[in-house]
Amino acid sequence: MDEQLKVKINQKISEVADKSDEISKLTNALNELKINQNAFGYGIVIGRLYNSFYYQCRRILKRNPTSDEFNEFLNILNSKQHEILDLLKSN
Repeated sequence: MDEQLKVKINQKISEVADKSDEISKLTNALNELKINQNAFGYGIVIGRLYNSFYYQCRRILKRNPTSDEFNEFLNILNSKQHEILDLLKSN
């Protein structure tokens, strides 16, 4: 994966801490649905990161990501899963 993409994805993961309050408020607002708030919040984070990944590929590389780059993105998410979940639990 392009090094600039890796840097951007890791920056976005770090930004989760800045937005975790918003995610917490959103999951609390939807508490009536009787869903697992951590799972829902994690889904929001993954959606934001997925969107950012595609946007950054188009912005930096001027193309959609390859399947290899997408697999690397998934590996990054997998390696940061506990960190993301811990950030969500702290709010």
